[in-house]
Amino acid sequence: MVRIPDAKVALSTASVYPESTATAFEIAARLGYDGVEVMVWTDPVSQDIEALRRLSDYHQVPVLAVHAPCLLITQRVWSTDPWVKLQRARAAAEKLGASTVVVHPPFRWQRGYARDFVRGIWRMAEETDVRFAVENMYPWRYRDREMLAYAPDWDVTKDDYRHFTVDLSHTSTARTDALAMIDRMGDRLAHIHLADGNGSAKDEHLVPGRGKQPCAEVLERLATRGFDGHVVIEVNTRRAMSTAEREADLAEALAFTRLHLASPTGVPRP
Repeated sequence: MVRIPDAKVALSTASVYPESTATAFEIAARLGYDGVEVMVWTDPVSQDIEALRRLSDYHQVPVLAVHAPCLLITQRVWSTDPWVKLQRARAAAEKLGASTVVVHPPFRWQRGYARDFVRGIWRMAEETDVRFAVENMYPWRYRDREMLAYAPDWDVTKDDYRHFTVDLSHTSTARTDALAMIDRMGDRLAHIHLADGNGSAKDEHLVPGRGKQPCAEVLERLATRGFDGHVVIEVNTRRAMSTAEREADLAEALAFTRLHLASPTGVPRP
């Protein structure tokens, strides 16, 4: 006998890059994912709420989360003002029925934004039922040099947020203990980006089970706790030589996640 937690397993639209946001909905429906997380970036469809709603309705795949445009390549998407970006992400989540907005901590050069970030995220969280889940990042490394690119800190558990996202590719790049991090996050852990890594300075986003991160152990621990957030497959399939190979990777990731989210009944919750 096993007990399956209420957590839904979603596909990040970033997992099909360089294919389109529309392709992600199609693949998620075909493979049996519970929904998608929309990465808002340079693909115009990812920025268009009505287009996303049509895709969701057509494929019968709900949008479970919206990833705000926080990347270097999205600095001009949905405004150059980072607070406007978050307001638009919240509006998109509310209109699409998504429960979560994923947001990165600010870059250090965004000084005003960084200075008010913790207080500002709390203010925004109090204005909506949408959860702002702040994601752990990592130091940037080049050869033997390390640069702290995020503020207040890449380790978001050092600050007071209502909700967290843990990304296991980022714990790999940061060379930090993923299990210890989710324990520090405790009940405020609302969202998972599931991927693997080998501790490279590059953010690898490998298919779960192909690296050295404790992906299975993390899922099993969450299952025993009755985790009811979202587990999002966010992997890099750019090297796939064909659509079939990309879909095989994403099917493998989904099977791995469902397997390890199943926990034996009767296991006491820690």
